[in-house]
Amino acid sequence: MSAGARAEPGSLPPGSDDFARLTDPFRPELLAYCYRMLGSVHDAEDQVQETLIRAWRSYGEFEGRASLRTWLYRIATNACLRALENRSRRPLPSGLAGPGEDPEAPLAAARPEVPWLQPFPDALLRAETADPGSVAASRASVRLALVAAVQYLPPRQRAVLILRDVLAWRASEVAGLLGVSTAAVNSVLQRARDHLRRAAPAPDEIREPGEPELRRLLDRYASAFENADVSALTRLLRADAVLEMPPLPGWFAGRERIGRFLAFRVFGRPGDFAMVPTAANGQPAFAAYLRGHDGVHRAHAVQVLTVSAPGIARVVSFNQPELLATFGMAQTLPSATAAAGQRR
Repeated sequence: MSAGARAEPGSLPPGSDDFARLTDPFRPELLAYCYRMLGSVHDAEDQVQETLIRAWRSYGEFEGRASLRTWLYRIATNACLRALENRSRRPLPSGLAGPGEDPEAPLAAARPEVPWLQPFPDALLRAETADPGSVAASRASVRLALVAAVQYLPPRQRAVLILRDVLAWRASEVAGLLGVSTAAVNSVLQRARDHLRRAAPAPDEIREPGEPELRRLLDRYASAFENADVSALTRLLRADAVLEMPPLPGWFAGRERIGRFLAFRVFGRPGDFAMVPTAANGQPAFAAYLRGHDGVHRAHAVQVLTVSAPGIARVVSFNQPELLATFGMAQTLPSATAAAGQRR
């Protein structure tokens, strides 16, 4: 069924198989929408499930005055707003304090209790068409910088901003979804834009290099990490590059400080790290595995890279091994895979 298709008004709830057939095409976009609202793929999955359960239970009341897609978005929006009632925003370390000055100083302790922003696997993001423009728009709409910035907004402003500026819904459509006037939607949208400009810097303008150049840069990045080569890695960074590592609250800005931090705190022997390419938030990413004393490479982090034409502008290393399962990655790496990385 297309996004604008209508169900017959007053029909009885279909069986679970029929209902799944009707609603499954909307799952990926609902998941991406809930992720933008909540900043967590796990929370987003919970709210999509809640949305579909509520939709199934009330399908007999669906009168078809709006499209099935709009109806599902209304339920999902209300589910997300309820979920956000007693929750603070999900930050990145750079949203909590200024950058560290001394890369060799003791690091502040990890703060696992903070509800950190999470990465979103590209494998869960499915464009509605194969049109390259639509695919690019889908990727851009979940960029890490954009999702981090949206977290500064009050929940209702998030919904309006995402629906209007990200998903390009008309003001009248958003008004119908929220049960308010078009004037109210426009007012909330203006406040959201103003709030966003005050609370968070504009997301980086991303001008990625062409595919062959990007692939070479990523190969060099992975090789530098696997070979513990600080010089090679820092040559790939922009002068104003940023490195942050949730759940560690500290972060560093500037190529020189990042290089010193990697040399002093991260890199050990060549082969300690094995890097497996993946993609997150419409950006290149790596699953990083760290070798233990027993020689086994275990899940360590998901690194999401912001790449612009001059080099790597930002690395967010989510040092939360459990996140790799979200990407379909194993918790340990076969020795053959790790050895292949060392021969890169």
